[in-house]
Amino acid sequence: MKQILFGVSLLFTSAVSHSQNLLHRVIERFSFEGFGGFANYQGELQESPYTFSQSKAAFSLGGRIELVDKVFLRGLATYGSISASDKYSSNSFRRERNLDFSSKIYDASATIVYEIFNLSEKRYTPYVFGGISVFHFAPYTYDSSGTIRWLVSYRTEGQGLPQYPDRKMYKLNQLSLPFGAGIKFAVNKSVAIGWEFRFNKTFTDYLDDVSTTYADYNILITGGQGLKSAELAYRGDELKGGSQVYPAAGTKRGNPKTKDWYYFSGITLTYTLFPKESTSGKHGSLRSLDCPKNVY
Repeated sequence: MKQILFGVSLLFTSAVSHSQNLLHRVIERFSFEGFGGFANYQGELQESPYTFSQSKAAFSLGGRIELVDKVFLRGLATYGSISASDKYSSNSFRRERNLDFSSKIYDASATIVYEIFNLSEKRYTPYVFGGISVFHFAPYTYDSSGTIRWLVSYRTEGQGLPQYPDRKMYKLNQLSLPFGAGIKFAVNKSVAIGWEFRFNKTFTDYLDDVSTTYADYNILITGGQGLKSAELAYRGDELKGGSQVYPAAGTKRGNPKTKDWYYFSGITLTYTLFPKESTSGKHGSLRSLDCPKNVY
């Protein structure tokens, strides 16, 4: 019995020691990351691949761990807002459609980051990354009386109605594929700042609640949420001089051939708990960032 207890004690001690060593290695390779900048999207109400027009604020917090030299696993939790309005469009079709939307984006991502250079050797490095994320969105608008309307429940294109079996209700929790690039500069051995572009390819065309063609007016008001569903599906009648007639069923409302994107761009901040010592003696390494010592 004593031998068994002694063996169990040795195994437990070994496991604790291994866990402590593993935790120590993880902490040594860990860095905190933050981001502050802008969020925007590409879709039926914002067709530009990349623009600051109508962009909103975005923030991220997270961290990364070094897997091998210059390769990191990064996890980020990001909050941002996207919105767009047809009234700002130069396209007459979109202005006459007169739709708008806003949505909060809650994004949790895991990406692999590859830095071209080693910051312990140089003061800067470009980097690229790619991975996967889970995000939540919920498009909304304000009706003509100023009341907020959560668009998914109004089935503005007949989603989920038996007359349109191919138009499923879209889910507000989805996957996306984040990827992008950036550049960072070392402030000192522990701190680096930079600029990053992060694009998210989604698998939905409903970030903005617009995708395909107009549903039949009568089907929409009887199967959706009454007259309000039709009012939110077409808002050209709210414009001075705009058409007062709801478009015929099957008339183009969006472009179902493309999916929507959202993206972030802004300043990054990296804080490394235990920075590497430079192995280079060349001028320009991080050693040159240290404060000079007095010599007596």
